[in-house]
Amino acid sequence: MNFQSFGFLAFLLVTVGGCLALARWNRRAAAGGLTLACLIFYIVGGGWAALLVLALGLAASAAAVRYLTMPDIRIQAEGDGPTAYAYPRTAARRRRCFYLAAAWHIGVLAVFKYTGFVTGGCLSVGWAPLGLSFFTFQQLWLLKEVYTGGFRPEREDLPLYAFFFPSVVSGPILKPQAFFPQLHGEKFLRPDGQDFAAALYAIASGMAKKVLLADNLGIVVGNGWARLDELSAPGGWLVILGYTLQLYFDFSGYCDIAAGCARLLGLRLPVNFDSPYRSLSVGEFWKRWHITLTSFLRECLYFPLGGSKRGTGRAYLNILLVFLVSGLWHGAGWTFLIWGGLHGLGQIGERAWGKGRERLPRLLRWAVTFAFVNAAWVFFRAPGVPQALTLLKTAVTADFRPPAEWLMADVFAKEAKAFGMVFPALRAWTAPVLTYGLFAAALLAALWPRNAVGQMDHFKPAFWRAAVLALLAAWSVLSFTGVTTFIYSNF
Repeated sequence: MNFQSFGFLAFLLVTVGGCLALARWNRRAAAGGLTLACLIFYIVGGGWAALLVLALGLAASAAAVRYLTMPDIRIQAEGDGPTAYAYPRTAARRRRCFYLAAAWHIGVLAVFKYTGFVTGGCLSVGWAPLGLSFFTFQQLWLLKEVYTGGFRPEREDLPLYAFFFPSVVSGPILKPQAFFPQLHGEKFLRPDGQDFAAALYAIASGMAKKVLLADNLGIVVGNGWARLDELSAPGGWLVILGYTLQLYFDFSGYCDIAAGCARLLGLRLPVNFDSPYRSLSVGEFWKRWHITLTSFLRECLYFPLGGSKRGTGRAYLNILLVFLVSGLWHGAGWTFLIWGGLHGLGQIGERAWGKGRERLPRLLRWAVTFAFVNAAWVFFRAPGVPQALTLLKTAVTADFRPPAEWLMADVFAKEAKAFGMVFPALRAWTAPVLTYGLFAAALLAALWPRNAVGQMDHFKPAFWRAAVLALLAAWSVLSFTGVTTFIYSNF
């Protein structure tokens, strides 16, 4: 069930209205109703088979959580003898329980997502449950926190944590401490007027990012990749920059909508993006891009590997391993591994350079970082390594022909048709004007220092804000096609 669909809007209205009404009578029953709605949402989007796979994973996590948190069974000896334990949970047994549960989740992810890659295409499952990558990392985070004693959840809340509909498909990846306590807080299923205003602001902003910006940028990107050999250097850069902006607005738009939906239910999701394209280094970029994934990898992989406590060489190796895992998590292919490896090497290079890099002008540091991120995204999007190298080579050739008209075809198709009818004399200029206007607006929005989720807590309703958001929401809804989906739902 796509967020950018009439079906989802109807689902959201019924779910929020029903749960909030039920919460006035019994909040625990309302929480159960919300869990049921989340399962329905997943079944509609992923199907019964996918739900079964994830439900088995949830059962494995629940069993491990129960074992790791339950008290030992005590047997009092007769008289004044010492207390004995029927089955003491020794450190070795707790560790074994944690490893077995984690192995289940990693194994399921590997079977569905990497069988074809490992076997060279000789053997492949052919499908994967919706949101499996996000589900796996979130469950691993839960197991790690419970095992280390960092958190002890209520077992009845585990299904809602696993299938919470705003985040189950594409995140953000929820740390247990950021979610479970809210289920027992005063705000849960009791939002106030400020929550509703902030939620509608985030949902409208996210819809505009996805439908108006990301989807139209995706048209340029798709046109370019379909006719790669015909691109000039400016056209190549338009495709590269287009995907950089498309991916950001696609994923951050999803996160905005998810945060808005959660706020309607009295819950707060963590900020997942903080103007990442303003970063002055690759390291800073990963503090601003997909923040919850970065936090997971740091806490659940980088630190357990030893972090930077075992010398410089080991720290560099750990950084590279973390980003190779990040690349492989995003997709089973050499292009994703190269993308992850590039970011790992970028961070290693910055660390090796040291503070000398900080003495460079801020504009130069930003330009180098932004160019690096753009180039690395080429491998993330490319169907194969040869195609990625072809596009990068095209971008640095001396072919300075203006971008071809076919590259801009169908951008704002409905709007272009209406514009041509009103101003027939300017019909030839419609596609370039709309395309370059799209890129200018997207760049401005991407470099804007404030993000929608971060501003929700400071959002102040005003007439002009309501008018702008209503216009964006109406434009987005009228542009629904029912065809496109969020890029990160594929991961």
